Amino acid sequence: MFIIRHDQQELIGRYTIGGKAENLFRMKASGFNVPDWVVIPDETLSTTLFNQTVVDDSRLNTFAATIVDQLSGTEYFAVRSSAIGEDGADYSFAGMFESFLYVPSSLLGEYIIKVYQTAKSERLKSYCQANNIHYSGKIAVIVQQMIGAEVAGVAFGINPIDGDHTTKVINAVYGLGEGLVSGELNADTYFVKEHNNSSVLAEKTNKKVFDGMKGKGIVSAPLSLEELNNPTLNENNIKEISAALTRLEKELGKTQDIEFAYSQNQLYLLQTRPVTKTKKNEVKKDNYILWDNSNIIESYPGVTTPLTFSFISKSYEGAYRLFAEFLGVDIKIINEHESVFANTLGLINGRVYYNLKSWYHMLALLPGYSINARFMEKMMGVKERFDIPESYQLSRTTAWWRIIKMASQMYGRYLSLPKRRKQFVQLVNETIATYKQMNYDSMSSYQLMQAYIKFEKTLLNEWKAPLLNDFFAMIWFGMLQKQCTQYKISSNPNIHNDLLCGSSDIISVQPIHRSIQIATIISADPKLKELFAASSPSEIWQIISTNSEENLQKLKLEIDQYIDDFGERCIGELKLESISYTQDPTGFIRLLKSYIESAITAESISGKTEELIRKKAEEELNKSIHNSFFKKYRIRKTLKKARDLVSARENLRYERTRAFGVVREIFTHIGKRFYSDNIIESTRDIFYLTKEEIFAYIEGRSVSSDLKSLIRLRKCEYEKYSNSPVPSERFATYGAVYHSNDFFSTAKSEPLSGALKGIGCCPGRVKAKVRVISQPDELSSLEGDILVTSSTDPGWVTLFPSASGIIVERGSLLSHSAIVSREMGKPCIVSVSGLMKTLKTGDVVEMDGSTGEISIIRKVS
Repeated sequence: MFIIRHDQQELIGRYTIGGKAENLFRMKASGFNVPDWVVIPDETLSTTLFNQTVVDDSRLNTFAATIVDQLSGTEYFAVRSSAIGEDGADYSFAGMFESFLYVPSSLLGEYIIKVYQTAKSERLKSYCQANNIHYSGKIAVIVQQMIGAEVAGVAFGINPIDGDHTTKVINAVYGLGEGLVSGELNADTYFVKEHNNSSVLAEKTNKKVFDGMKGKGIVSAPLSLEELNNPTLNENNIKEISAALTRLEKELGKTQDIEFAYSQNQLYLLQTRPVTKTKKNEVKKDNYILWDNSNIIESYPGVTTPLTFSFISKSYEGAYRLFAEFLGVDIKIINEHESVFANTLGLINGRVYYNLKSWYHMLALLPGYSINARFMEKMMGVKERFDIPESYQLSRTTAWWRIIKMASQMYGRYLSLPKRRKQFVQLVNETIATYKQMNYDSMSSYQLMQAYIKFEKTLLNEWKAPLLNDFFAMIWFGMLQKQCTQYKISSNPNIHNDLLCGSSDIISVQPIHRSIQIATIISADPKLKELFAASSPSEIWQIISTNSEENLQKLKLEIDQYIDDFGERCIGELKLESISYTQDPTGFIRLLKSYIESAITAESISGKTEELIRKKAEEELNKSIHNSFFKKYRIRKTLKKARDLVSARENLRYERTRAFGVVREIFTHIGKRFYSDNIIESTRDIFYLTKEEIFAYIEGRSVSSDLKSLIRLRKCEYEKYSNSPVPSERFATYGAVYHSNDFFSTAKSEPLSGALKGIGCCPGRVKAKVRVISQPDELSSLEGDILVTSSTDPGWVTLFPSASGIIVERGSLLSHSAIVSREMGKPCIVSVSGLMKTLKTGDVVEMDGSTGEISIIRKVS
């Protein structure tokens, strides 16, 4: 009659003992404190103790006595199952097999048989059928020294709810752990995260203890007064259990789920198993990535097609390779880490996200990171840290040399920036003028492809000036904010914003003023006004385009000039699939029609709010620094530089919009060629292919020639994305991104209550109803309501004139909505957490554009 003692690990591969017993041997071998045990292999149980399914009582009693002798000094035992497949990585078989606690030696044989017979139970058969598991029926039995625990529980190496591998979770109860495992008792829960532990203490009343009346088994007992008022675990206990989980994961190669017990302040590990995989939570330790779209959603709202994503992925890669070189990263290092630059963006359920791991790794490539990593992280506003490979580290001597070299180069680039910007704009104008003169209709798909490649080399790879301007704008804007605080310019925390208000050279507001001027011309002419009131946008455009009346021709010239100047400024203007005013002028006619219907004219919005805001801010500035020549000189210089750079930042962004317009036009015409050649089923199907797929088809490198079937698949997938819930603003993934990861926040989604708070971007107090909208074309006018939305892009500014205020869930002080609202003098607040969950159309709020505070006056029923 063969058994294996806890110190006979060399025998475990020869007999069938199951996963639970094997894990006990592994823990013991690794030096963990495990109560002594023996394991009875399946071979012994099935051939020695049973004779044709009938228990041989005499052999059983002799066998039980042998076990008691092997575990000498033990009065009570725990008898547990160890079935084949139990406690594996895929299925836990939790609750399928029996375990018995406080078994006296006189009943040991009886309880060994009870555990063995659970391998034949109906509930086990049902479990296996439900999970499509083939179970052999083989089972071993563990007999272990019983530990009279004062505290016991279970602990996980990850959060078992959401799969967060950075968080360990510990559940603990007073007494034995059986009350926790069975779900009968409430447990204290401890969340262990680096530098950020937390706990949720349960209301506890009872515990499981030895049943002294029966002399076997367990019973519920009330907690003592001390236990009622104290947590089950102290700080040292939590650290000890957490350290055991970490060590077990390292020793066993997988994240573990353990059962533990404390007796006389000594930790015992009772069993361990890999954390079970589920459809919702598959454990992955590798490739941790944090995704965030809080800023980029302003440029790429909603679902973005494959063509746009493939185009911007390469654009970002090229731009930030160049930028890293500017900041002192050796070109050899950039080439060695090309995957970092190639993965700055991700596409999650059709939506564009920043890959913060790649951005962090780009930061770590900078020379300054090797000298003072924490300072660099703080300066760049990095809140999440990632593991950095050793290959990123430079010697301090090399790092300092590169910083000095970079600083001298950047100073020279800063001095030459005005000239660089001028040259860049000239290059953009000349290149776009050349491409506007091309007759795309007469070009083949191959010629169009060549036109794009040349455009990319000529312009898209020459983006130095905008990158440098963005960098210096960030620096000078930050300096202005810091100096305003340092010199205590005002009690208004956003005084630096007010000082930047009213920069009339920002191109973003020109489309608004120009379009409203055209609307004013129409409103002043009774016939034109009647035409716009009575006809649809397509009918209006048809009449204007074909009628020779003088007033219509003058209007046509105004509209043509506007479209020539600003035809690419539209909703989703950086998405190639968006239809610009250049492509369809009726969109602009629709805008004019909405202005006329809402009585928006140059006179109605001709207030000088932005000038007044700026003037008031300058008065406060002069008053606070008039006695200090040094302060006056320093802050005025900073203010001048910040105004210049922030204005140029917005203007250079429009140059990007114009360049994207050319790319949009080229690929739109490739779509027309493909459609006319019966390669695709619709001209706009081209946007469901990537740039690489399109060019590969033209050049003979395509791995699939059936583009129609591929597009049908993509369209079906993207329709599903459009109609599905939007992924969270920020979430983490592990392993293969698209496999078994949850893109949705697990936080509660109930609306927030009380006042809301964001970043004030333009001062002014407004009390009005809010209008919550997701797309700017949902309505033609806000009629004085406060605009509330999740994010904006330049196409939204057509709604700004009819709004009394603007509140946006996403964004920053340098976001487009913040800059344009300041120029229009519209009170604006951005970066309001929980905004869209809290406010509904019709709610009345009072907003303060200076402080960023929003008070809810009345909620709609």
